[in-house]
Amino acid sequence: MSVFKVASRYAKSLIDLSKEHNNLDEVKADMEDVIAVIKSNTELQAVLNNPIIKTEKKLAILKALFQDKVKPEILDFFCIMVNKGRAEIVYPTAVEFIREYNEVKGIVHAVVTSAAPLSETSLSALKQEIANQINATVQLTNKVDKSLIGGFVVKVGDRQIDASILGKLNKLERHFENQGV
Repeated sequence: MSVFKVASRYAKSLIDLSKEHNNLDEVKADMEDVIAVIKSNTELQAVLNNPIIKTEKKLAILKALFQDKVKPEILDFFCIMVNKGRAEIVYPTAVEFIREYNEVKGIVHAVVTSAAPLSETSLSALKQEIANQINATVQLTNKVDKSLIGGFVVKVGDRQIDASILGKLNKLERHFENQGV
């Protein structure tokens, strides 16, 4: 079974547990902290991914890092995963938890790439327009890519709208090539 499928199943279990304890939002905030800690610490990633390192050592490290910093059920959940030989998917499970949380809450992540940083007013207006179009709450991230020359590219899930000058120039170039010009 793929890492993604296993992580997804564990994440769903943690979502269900959090709903049962009526603390889904708190668990989500803790999981964001877990992701930040693991992502920023390559040595921790190496320890969790190394099958040679004993389970007790992995458990001690996780407890030292997260005891009193995350909800007890999260730490217990990670301990269960490690005891089952699934330490390598603690991080993917945390990431998948956030994705599934967003799905449960109707939150969609969108990325707008522009030639220059967009103003807060423009980002807010674009966020509202996307939310109206897809009927969901939108988290919008602005990335800068100077090669776009001007305009922007919006990605929401697997959909993309290219309103950049570079995109229009490429489209014009393809049109001329098809015309034999």
